[in-house]
Amino acid sequence: MRPIRIIAIITGLALACLVAPAFADDIDGVQEHPMVERYPGQEIRWQHIENHLPYRVPVGPVTGYRAIDDWIDTEGRITRTFYRYEGTDRAFSEFYLNYLEALKAADFEILGEGYSGDRKGVGVGSRQWMEVVYRANAASKPGEVGTMFSGTSSSGGAGSIVAKKERAEGTAYVVISVEQHSANYVGSLIDIIETKPAETGLVVVNADAMGADIDEYGRVVLDGIVFDFDKATLKPESKPALDAISEFLTAHPDKQFYVVGHTDSVGTFTYNQRLSADRATAVREALVTDYDVTPSRLEAHGVGPLVPVFSNESDAGKDKNRRVELVERQATQ
Repeated sequence: MRPIRIIAIITGLALACLVAPAFADDIDGVQEHPMVERYPGQEIRWQHIENHLPYRVPVGPVTGYRAIDDWIDTEGRITRTFYRYEGTDRAFSEFYLNYLEALKAADFEILGEGYSGDRKGVGVGSRQWMEVVYRANAASKPGEVGTMFSGTSSSGGAGSIVAKKERAEGTAYVVISVEQHSANYVGSLIDIIETKPAETGLVVVNADAMGADIDEYGRVVLDGIVFDFDKATLKPESKPALDAISEFLTAHPDKQFYVVGHTDSVGTFTYNQRLSADRATAVREALVTDYDVTPSRLEAHGVGPLVPVFSNESDAGKDKNRRVELVERQATQ
């Protein structure tokens, strides 16, 4: 996954910057996460990395005393990095806007955003919001990150961004908070939460979830469909997924679908196209033969490696690209 590149915005002009090198004033032993590059001139003053911890991702405003109603409770590898910027030539809002635009450019889904010159209110990025969020996700390691939660006589505004991206390696969340700690000091806390996907074949498609994906996207990945290696033979552990697909089809008797097989890019196109078509056919035949689905409702096709959902450069990406989908088609008259 390519890193989020930070663009310095100066008097209305966007100036592309090179990858920021390590700074002499970084504290010892820190390692910048490759997913998010620092704003030019920042120094790493605190970092805490845990291979596996729970984290509460906030996706809504403050709704009561020390309360936010909307959270995503997740867990995974947590990288928390605090940056300091010293100088009077940049305001906290420039850091905030640069991070926001960089996340959008990297195709992150923005779950929440907001900043304020006086930190008042209950929205994302407000003083109250930060207090609730960082009480729920407390910094257990002492250090300069503590300045995020202690004002000065010349403190200014603050802002926060909550973002999400689906990757082959699992979902990644980014929570960024920026504050004008004093007239010449901007602090930024970047939390990166990397979840891991479930083992292949353990997640089974759900009939209700299938309907939701079909309604929104016109297609659904048939999780839980498992084949013998390099073959179109369905494994017995595919039965729970086939049961759920049959349940969905029974509940929607007027809908018709393409059953579409996909592969990774290993091997020749001709071989992969045939394998994907054979796997799609195997799913169709199982539904018709074992579940009495009307044959005319399902039409099998294989597209090989033509429609990847992730890069084939990693094993995780290849695994995600090997899939079978139901794609809704116009009912024949």
